[in-house]
Amino acid sequence: MELTLQEISDFKKAHYYLGAELINEIIEYSIVTELITDTEILREGQYVKQIPIVLKGLIKVYSRYEDKELLLYYIQPDESCIMSFTAGIRNEQSKVYAVTEDQTRVLLLPIDRIPAWLRDHPAMNSLFFNQFSMRYTELLETIRYLLYHKLDKRIYDFLVEKSSVKGEKILNIRHKQIASELGTAREVISRLLKKMEKEGKIRQLPEGIEIL
Repeated sequence: MELTLQEISDFKKAHYYLGAELINEIIEYSIVTELITDTEILREGQYVKQIPIVLKGLIKVYSRYEDKELLLYYIQPDESCIMSFTAGIRNEQSKVYAVTEDQTRVLLLPIDRIPAWLRDHPAMNSLFFNQFSMRYTELLETIRYLLYHKLDKRIYDFLVEKSSVKGEKILNIRHKQIASELGTAREVISRLLKKMEKEGKIRQLPEGIEIL
């Protein structure tokens, strides 16, 4: 599968800072693939062979402990995965999982080409430095929420963010999934969602949760 002409044009615009030569090499050596929803593209303990850049869709990156998940970040169009990059460049096992949230089209950069690109094209560092800066800021925000905000606010902000990144007004999401991603119990989520519904913040419908 190859990039369409429109995707090539969009990629060049989004990553113009990489320079024409590097962009052409990335397009030449990378693989385009289309993945259905809930496809696991990376798991804990796996060695990274390819680094994704999302062209369309959404990827969820999370860590897992026992039966609990902790959402780390979403990879949106024109973004990449700093955790995959770090593990791949060091030839270390992945510490995270990555799963598609929607039908997703990705450009997969071969990890064996990355060292040469970093050496010969310093601009390549900007791609991953920008990702690192973004994820570090998000991590600090997550820690702040865990320390200073009640769970009901965390749930509401979680739903607002997911609604925004997925572009959906009504989220097709189950209480169990919310509980798993926020590291708490389903019963707690159900109770707080009922409370938020009474407060007029959300509406629970057969097809999902609507943010009001």
